[in-house]
Amino acid sequence: MTQQHTINNRHVVVVGGSSGIGQAVAELASHAGARVTILGRKAKPAEGIAARQVDITETAQLAGVFAELGPIDHLVVTAGARIGSPALVDLQRDVLQLAFDTKLFAALFVIQAALPQLAERGSITLTSGLLSRKVSPGSLLKSTLNAAIEVMGKSLARELAPRRVNVVSPGVTDTAAWGEAASEVRQSTLLRIGAGLPLGRVGQPEEVAQAYLLAMQNEFMTGSVIDIDGGGLL
Repeated sequence: MTQQHTINNRHVVVVGGSSGIGQAVAELASHAGARVTILGRKAKPAEGIAARQVDITETAQLAGVFAELGPIDHLVVTAGARIGSPALVDLQRDVLQLAFDTKLFAALFVIQAALPQLAERGSITLTSGLLSRKVSPGSLLKSTLNAAIEVMGKSLARELAPRRVNVVSPGVTDTAAWGEAASEVRQSTLLRIGAGLPLGRVGQPEEVAQAYLLAMQNEFMTGSVIDIDGGGLL
C-alpha cells in the first residue's frame, strides 16, 4: 500500500490567493504544513504566507517572478475577472477580452512561466465553474470560458505528464464576487440561490478549498474535473 502524499514542507504557489477561494486555498495549504506563496496584483503577505505582487497578464513580469521563487511543487490558479452575464446582443469586445485575458490566457502564461521551476511530478490545479456544463440564458460568456478551462486542463494533463493537471469546478460560493460581505443584496441573492440547491445553501470558500488540496495530494489524479457545487449540476 502506498503512503498518502502530503504537502507538508512543499512549496505551493496560489495565483489569485489574496481573496475568495484562492485565499482559502492558501490558508488551508499553509495549515497543512506547506510553504505558500500567493501571486496577484493586490497580493499581501499573511501569517505563514508569502506574497508577490504581479500582473498575471504581463508575461515578462511572470517570468521574472517565477525565476525568483525557485522550485515549486504545486501550482494553483484561481484568478479571474469579475464580469457580468451579458446576453449575446449586449456582449462587448472589451468585456470578452478582459474575461479571457484574465482567466484563460493568463493561466496559460502562468503555467508556461512556472514550468522551469515546477517539480517533475508536481501538480497544476486550474479553476472553472459549474456554468461550463449548466448553461442558461445569459451564461454564454462564463459557460464558454469555463468550458475552455476544462478542455485546457485535460489537454495539458497529457502534454505535461508526469506532472498532474486537474480542474476544480466550484458552484456558487459565498465570496466577494457577490458583493460586500454584509450587504443585504449579497445575502438575499445567496439565500435565494441556495434554496434551489439539493443541500439548501451555497458553498463556503473553505469547503471549496478542500478540493484543491485533494488535487494536490492525490498522486493518481490527473485530467480530472472536480465538481464541488452542492449538487448544482443535478
